[in-house]
Amino acid sequence: MMIIDNKFNITDKVYLKTDPDQLERIVTRLMVSPSNVSYELTSGTNTSWHYDFEITEDVNVLIKQ
Repeated sequence: MMIIDNKFNITDKVYLKTDPDQLERIVTRLMVSPSNVSYELTSGTNTSWHYDFEITEDVNVLIKQ
């Protein structure tokens, strides 16, 4: 049996820690490999893959432009 320790779930609203625009993104897909879990994030029509350490549930108002 495999247990997946994902930090975020599909449909969660999240932000990228380093995004100066702090665009809201939605988790739309998970990719599981032997060493990690990657998250597909969608903002509008744009999608990108990220690791959990790049993602946060909170807006960073200090870097927001």
